[in-house]
Formats: sequence, C-alpha cells, structure tokens
Amino acid sequence: MGNPSEDAIIVAIEQKSVYFMDDELIAIRAEDGHVYVSISHLSDAIGLDRQGQSQRIGRQPILLDGFRRATIETPGGNQTAGMLRVDLIPLWLAGVNTGRISEEERRNKIERYQREAAKVLWEAFQEGRLTIESDFDEILERSSSEAVEAYKMLQALVKLARNQIMLEARLDSQGSRLDVHDERLDEYSKRLEEIETTLGDPKHRITPEQASQLSQAVKAVAYELGKRTKRNEYAGVYGELYRRYSINSYKELPATKFENAMNWLNEWLSSLYDTEGNVPF
Repeated sequence: MGNPSEDAIIVAIEQKSVYFMDDELIAIRAEDGHVYVSISHLSDAIGLDRQGQSQRIGRQPILLDGFRRATIETPGGNQTAGMLRVDLIPLWLAGVNTGRISEEERRNKIERYQREAAKVLWEAFQEGRLTIESDFDEILERSSSEAVEAYKMLQALVKLARNQIMLEARLDSQGSRLDVHDERLDEYSKRLEEIETTLGDPKHRITPEQASQLSQAVKAVAYELGKRTKRNEYAGVYGELYRRYSINSYKELPATKFENAMNWLNEWLSSLYDTEGNVPF
C-alpha cells in the first residue's frame, strides 16, 4: 500500500485558519484548485495519534489518492504538513469508531466533527466563512417553514450568482464569451432546476457533495471486500445499499438517512479490517 510521506509537495495559493469548536484548523487552496486540510491539526483537535492517522490513510487507496503534502505557514515558521482533500474528510472521520470511546465529552466532540467539520472547512473558501453558526444551522435542520425554504433557495441563488460573476470575469480576460458562456449558462440553469426540485421535494434527497461522499465510502468497502473474495464487489455493495434503503440509486438516498448510511458503511469497512486483526483508525 502507498506511503503518504512519499507524496510530492503541492503549492498552496491560499491558506486560512478555520475555527471550529474552539480549535484552529488549517486549510489551503492548492494550485490544482482543490481545498486540502491539515491532518495533523485535525488529529490534535480530536485527540488522535498523528502517526497512526498517516498509516491509516496509507492503507486506504481512496484516502491516499486525495493525500498531498504542502508547505504551510505556522507561528514557528513554514512547515511541511500532510493534507487531505476536503471532500474526503467525512470518509476519514467516519473511520473513527466513537462506540469504542468511553469518554463522553470526547466522543460527542468527534461525532460533531463527523457531522459538521467538512462543511465548515469547504465553506471557508466558497463563501469566506471561517466559523459555524451552530444554533442557526440547527434551526435550519429542524425547521421546514416557508421562511427556511426561502432562505435555502436564496443561499443557492447567491452561490450560483457568485459563480456566474467569476465565470464572466474569466471570460472577459480571455476575450471570448460566446459558445462557452452559453454552455455554462445552461449548466447553471440545470443546477438551479435541481436545487429548486430538491427544496420542493419533501423527502429532501442528499446533496451532490453527500452523494460523492457516499460513493467514496461504497468504493472503499468494495475495494477491501474484493481483496478478500477476489471478485469485483462494487455492484454487490451498491446493491446492498439500494436494498437496505429501498432506493434505485445512491443519489436518491433521503438526506435524513445520510449519516446512518455512512455509519453503516464504516462499520462494514471496520469489520473487514477486524478480520485481519486491524482497525481502520
């Protein structure tokens, strides 16, 4: 399996300190356009061994594929740190089995990280937001009033408008606005229709970001299972997911079932490691 310490260093074009639950987390936007998060800062925040986490990432190809090293700024000077792509943070955190943690305060903290940390880190770059308004977010989760639905719609429209403004600025600098402009406008129109459909659907299916996280988790289980059965297990794992939640596509999973599905896939993955006397964290 790969070794995270051997990965090439990527260049950080933007760095931010993101504050979550009184912890300072370091995130960067790299030259490849992706957002990455310092694993050492995350590990320290929730009381995990840095070296153990590096080894765990090296054992899981999907996590290793999104692992890079970058030079970050710290109070003690520039340092080279291991960074994990932000969309893989939920999968990495899902590997921490809180059922084995007896200390309630630490267990509750890790579970909140599992639910919210990746969203905060991603939004730090998408919206310039560096902290989470937990009370307000909890209200949005619990309520389905017309005001809440209108707020969600406006937030979606703001994001689309921001992306359109950035697109037009890039096209102006390139001196070409015709074919590409029309194509991207169509793309944003389709995305807006999807958002409107989702907000109007009482079942509230998972978001595209959550669908990506779910797909990564399925692939991780299928990969480990396939190593033992010597067969392609991807269709089988997807099939079990569909049967368990009575859906025809992982993208149709109700949002309320997302956390349950991720925990179920993590327990399955943990059981595969347990058969070799190991645990995934």
